[in-house]
Amino acid sequence: MRTVLALYLTQKLAYSNDTATVIYHIFTSLAYFFPLMGAILADSWLGKFKTILYLSIVYCAGSTLIALGAIPPLNLPATSMTVLGLLFIAVGSGGIKPCVSAFGGDQFKLPEQAAQLAKFFSLFYFSINAGSLISTTLTPILREDVHCFGDNSCFSLAFGVPAVLMILAIVIFVCGRAMYTIKKPSGNMIVLVFKCIGNALAVRSKESSTSPRAHWLDYAEPKYGKGIVADIKALLKILILYIPLPVFWALFDQQGSRWTFQATRMDGELAGYTIKPDQMQVINPLLILAFIPVFESVIYPALAKIGIRRPLQKLSLGGLLAGAAFVLSGFVEIALDSTEAMLPAAHEAQLRVFNGLPCDYRFHTDIPNLAGFSVPSRGAYEALHVELPPGLANGTFQFRAETSEIGCVRENMTEFSGSFSLQAGGAVSYFISRKGGRSSLLEYADTAAKDRNGLPRMRLLANVRTTKQISLRHNGNADVVYNVALNQYDQLTSVTEGEYGVYVGERPIATVKLSPGGVYTLILDEFLENEFVSNEYNLQTHTITPSNSVHMLWLIPQYVVITAGEVMFSITGLEFSYSQAPESMKSVIQAFWLLTVAIGNMLVVFIAEAKFVQSQSLEFFLFAALMFLDMGLFMVLAMRYRYSDTTGGASSVESIEVEQQGKKKQHDALAISDTLSERSAKSTTYANEAYRED
Repeated sequence: MRTVLALYLTQKLAYSNDTATVIYHIFTSLAYFFPLMGAILADSWLGKFKTILYLSIVYCAGSTLIALGAIPPLNLPATSMTVLGLLFIAVGSGGIKPCVSAFGGDQFKLPEQAAQLAKFFSLFYFSINAGSLISTTLTPILREDVHCFGDNSCFSLAFGVPAVLMILAIVIFVCGRAMYTIKKPSGNMIVLVFKCIGNALAVRSKESSTSPRAHWLDYAEPKYGKGIVADIKALLKILILYIPLPVFWALFDQQGSRWTFQATRMDGELAGYTIKPDQMQVINPLLILAFIPVFESVIYPALAKIGIRRPLQKLSLGGLLAGAAFVLSGFVEIALDSTEAMLPAAHEAQLRVFNGLPCDYRFHTDIPNLAGFSVPSRGAYEALHVELPPGLANGTFQFRAETSEIGCVRENMTEFSGSFSLQAGGAVSYFISRKGGRSSLLEYADTAAKDRNGLPRMRLLANVRTTKQISLRHNGNADVVYNVALNQYDQLTSVTEGEYGVYVGERPIATVKLSPGGVYTLILDEFLENEFVSNEYNLQTHTITPSNSVHMLWLIPQYVVITAGEVMFSITGLEFSYSQAPESMKSVIQAFWLLTVAIGNMLVVFIAEAKFVQSQSLEFFLFAALMFLDMGLFMVLAMRYRYSDTTGGASSVESIEVEQQGKKKQHDALAISDTLSERSAKSTTYANEAYRED
């Protein structure tokens, strides 16, 4: 669902890129915050089975709301339904993420089924990534290649198919109830940790002067015991290292927002197939499956030879790679800037004059610094930076146009005059056409802005002697036809990319290619070659804004680098956390790991809303610089950290879930089963080895 969410917010709900980015990352943040609540709900009240079942139903309700809101004929409040649906999905995720793998682990008897348990986690992890790979490939196809309800896209199908599959998944899950081992809730360690910390602070405020202790947590020993207090101390030592981690997720999760918007402004044509912007996200899960064995067998041994052996060293390098990925994305953005529309500044106006007649015209004006210019036959003139006098928001300027060419002299169209109306920060265009046997100037508001969905935009200016039906017919898809109204010059139409035949009635006139992101003005002129033949037509194509010329494959380097960073950051960070955390604190570590993802997404929201920089490329470089500084802080903290001795079975059976939501995996970190933690240290070895082999 997240694969196409950002495009749905901009293309169908008409949000700006910045607002869509904010909504996307607020939703993602909530999806990683609610697992804290889900874990407490499962361990303290409902149990894992009921929590998964009830909140999966909430999840399905959210998916259904979004899918129904995306069906145009229903005329439902799509914006409200989408926001409510996203909230339901986030709440539903809170019941699924922390419970599903732990519930699977509950089905095994330990220690005799330790090997089967490890295999289960390996298959579970593989299934998550395989599902992500399939979804990030197929969902964009459902969105763009299927046309429904008279639209060129079908977001309702892209959202509806996952909703139906989720309902089917719940049915299958419930059908197996009689076979499951369902354990009763036994209390939640997260709640216990906060109670212990609260007690320590309360007692300290009363007894700090009369009964000083070596550590502030020691004040909780009388109520909770030395063991729990010691474990929380060890937990806090790890959580200090977590302080810089949210910045990584702030960068990583922009693959579904900023990087997807970046792809909409690029050329995806490859060997006859057009890559969808949201399909680029498939690179991440694909590379993850390939990188994990490569890193274990090649990269990590090579790094060990240069002294990078410890987990915190690898984690630091992973963060630096994420920063490097955003440096690359910044340079790609600079290349994209050259293909962007040239828009007027607040104190400027833009003037375009299109000539639909078969003769050149010379204009004389009283516009400051623009005394005169020429417009060629069936050509165009552009003044993109017309400086208006200070304090003048609108200006009217006189002009006189003349020609001496024999064709226009014969038809008494040698000269005409009038005025140009220019507006600060706006663009206006004029079309020289034939009307009533004389030349005339038609005015319309103009814009060079690209279509926000990456489609071509087209305007047809027709200079015809008689009213005729003019249409553009797609050469590759007979169902795509655009009929052009001759009297609506101000209509700038977004069309499907491709090659079109231009027809007057049923007569083919010319062929024109409209490429993604381009803005085009077509000038059609009807003229009489001589009295013995029928009228002829001339079609000229003028590119107002260049098409997306930077190829989408230039995004691959930044995806490769950030995926390599993910392998070193996410997987290493999880293994480090679970190996260093005390037995009783491993589920708490899981909760705080998910919380770093939530905070990271809120960081994106803050930066997008604050608008520290106006340029998207500068924003990418800002995130890169923030990541590098953040890793500098992390390295300082890491140098002060002293590793705990975890040999001799100190680790426990932890179901490390690396659940990928739509397309992400490792940082979803599947839930930890407290019951399994207490039962066998031996099977942890199997689980960790299988995890590393994956």
